[in-house]
Amino acid sequence: MTGVEDFRERGRELGAALAADGVAGVIVAWADNNGIPRSRTVPVAALPQVAVSGVGVTTLFAVFDTNDAITFAAPGLQTPSGDLRLVPQLDRVTRLAGQPAFAWAPGRQVTADGGPWPFDQRSVLERTVAQLDGAGYSALVGYEMEFGVYEPPQDGDEPDTLVPAHPGPAYSPHALLPIDDFVAAVMRDADANGLRLGQIHAEYGPAQVELSLAATDPVTAADQQLLARQTVLAAAEAHGLRVSFAPLPTLAGAGNGWHVHTSLWRGDENLLAGTADGPRGTAGGAFIAGLLRDLPALAAITAPSLGSLARLRPGFFAGAYGFWGVENREAPLRYVPGSALLGEDHANVELKVSDASANPYLALAALLIAGVAGVEENLAPPAPIGEDPGTWKKKERAAAGIAELPASQAEQEEALSGNPRIAGVLGEELLGAFLAVRRAEAAWAEEKETEDVLAAWRWKY
Repeated sequence: MTGVEDFRERGRELGAALAADGVAGVIVAWADNNGIPRSRTVPVAALPQVAVSGVGVTTLFAVFDTNDAITFAAPGLQTPSGDLRLVPQLDRVTRLAGQPAFAWAPGRQVTADGGPWPFDQRSVLERTVAQLDGAGYSALVGYEMEFGVYEPPQDGDEPDTLVPAHPGPAYSPHALLPIDDFVAAVMRDADANGLRLGQIHAEYGPAQVELSLAATDPVTAADQQLLARQTVLAAAEAHGLRVSFAPLPTLAGAGNGWHVHTSLWRGDENLLAGTADGPRGTAGGAFIAGLLRDLPALAAITAPSLGSLARLRPGFFAGAYGFWGVENREAPLRYVPGSALLGEDHANVELKVSDASANPYLALAALLIAGVAGVEENLAPPAPIGEDPGTWKKKERAAAGIAELPASQAEQEEALSGNPRIAGVLGEELLGAFLAVRRAEAAWAEEKETEDVLAAWRWKY
């Protein structure tokens, strides 16, 4: 059986099984350069053919901005002509518990003749993982995803009034009582959808909830981040609620970070293993040093939107300055040690400068490249910081070598463009599209108040 015939047969078998289970269509999803999920939905009867040849999508999705406007400023994408094929990944097809008539799968974008397309973000992460594997490394990645849960506007309210669905207190079981059915649906649906939740709880901000996804390989982690969004949104819709994944839904509230927990492995050894004194070996410290060295450019990919920049405020546990610490929740790089209870292999590094506006595949690829480069070069990290440098005087931060992370689109672009290692993760063509989108959004927002920008993007992710 040829490869084409094999894909067609797998599609036929899967489509028949889904149809017998009452599924009408398969949602084939990907994330664009704004972190926004996009999709095509195909009938299950079409799955055998779609598994082979995909479904057509425009090349211009690479230059959609958060407002769904298209910029033609990226080299190679300057006309409305061109088409791609979006191919579902059959090994990731999942029937959606909260949408019983639909299944879901991540898609890979390929050229019309089935070849690689340089703007496909999932392929970037796949190549990065293969590169690491060739060098003897693997990684485990887990997400913590914060989001706000709101009631629909009441009679007499403005259409976009934010009505918190739970009143707090922060981290209290009492807070979730008003949304008990929604939370239960998220937990049941996530389990049915193959998502392993570590926990779900009321977070610090008004109406805020956080769920954590168990660590897995990087490509699966990125896929599951998208699937988790679909799962949460379906549960919210079923219970008459609204959910905002936006980095900062409103200036008056807390921001939504999507923190990335990463451990780097060589064979069966977690290179970050250690205790409250830090990683026990030099490789773990070198991984942290690599991340810290590239953090300004990395943040341009992991927290790239204007909402991201508004969220990165000192004192908000968002990681506004470039430093690392052991269990320091103000640090953008928080070392989470192992312990006698959990074991030293529990250790990982949490990147706090990360949110829903990041394309998860690009974010994880850049993170891994930065950290592994530190290991390969045997970098040594500076001493960890246990305080909040935002409370220090400017000269004290300067003496400690702690600088504020880029605070504007122009500063982020300068950091990314000036870092060949991180820019190289994307490649010249994808980098051009990514930056063109960022510039277009900055131009759109130039004469607008920050609160108006945040409101425009509140429900986009």
